[in-house]
Amino acid sequence: MAHVCRFPVPLSVAGRRWPMFLPAAAGSGGGSEKGKLLLQDVAELIGTGACRRVVVMAGAGISTPSGIPDFRSPGSGLYSNLQQYSLPYPEAIFELTFFCHNPKPFFALAKELRPGNCRPNVIHYFIRLLHDKGLLLRLYTQNIDGLERVSAAGIPASKLVEAHGSFASATCTVCQRSWPGEDIWAEVKEGRVPLCPVCTGVVKPDIVFFGEPMPQRFFLHVVDFPMADLLLILGTSLEVEPFASLCEAVRHSVPRLLINREVVGPFAWRPRVQDVVVQGDVVEGVQRLVELLGWTEEMQDLIQREAGKASF
Repeated sequence: MAHVCRFPVPLSVAGRRWPMFLPAAAGSGGGSEKGKLLLQDVAELIGTGACRRVVVMAGAGISTPSGIPDFRSPGSGLYSNLQQYSLPYPEAIFELTFFCHNPKPFFALAKELRPGNCRPNVIHYFIRLLHDKGLLLRLYTQNIDGLERVSAAGIPASKLVEAHGSFASATCTVCQRSWPGEDIWAEVKEGRVPLCPVCTGVVKPDIVFFGEPMPQRFFLHVVDFPMADLLLILGTSLEVEPFASLCEAVRHSVPRLLINREVVGPFAWRPRVQDVVVQGDVVEGVQRLVELLGWTEEMQDLIQREAGKASF
């Protein structure tokens, strides 16, 4: 099984050192406790330069601390609070057929998905710090709120894969003309369905609905995941495909760190020896990793310097 950390985390392995490349056999299964990694080991792999090509997979759990609700949490998740939209079933709000028939529920929900007063949080700044240190190979996010791309978070477009699209751009459902997301946002904020100024068709944000193809950039995973020497998975249920299966695409010798409220996906039913799970609040888990890395002061300086710049 993967090593599961729950706060507070007793760490007693200071001073352990790991080779630049872990033996391939170490991640291939087996029940030995000897080869298991702890959170501190992951920090040391980063700190000593053993891991320099870090891929991050992020889900709704990195945005909820910024005030954006996730989809599946019972009671508080978006899917639990859609009665007001008179949907045949919750997922219909992200189905293209229903959208074309009645786009109003989606645009009403869009105001909640991208509220203008939300700002990046500690998790976003941690990923930014990975980038600043030249360690971030790519960030794959399920989120459509755009917090990873705002000026304060500062993740450049070249490092970002928005697997489910975003509000940054939009396309007319009739004439297929592309529009900047800001061109339709004024209409959405006023409670109106945005229409194409050329053909009057409904303009849909470039968010991937059920059944739609993934964005072209998503297929960077074919190159990125075999190259990665560390995989960080932050705040995701690992339920939505094909995103969820990406966590299996790294080599078996590569450590995988899950920081999440629950133990999910293959971490629960087919863990690898190199897996580490920090179960609990995602912000607390990231802060613990930052502390072990010795980056706390840098993180505080970054947040203080950039927090005032946040804008979409």
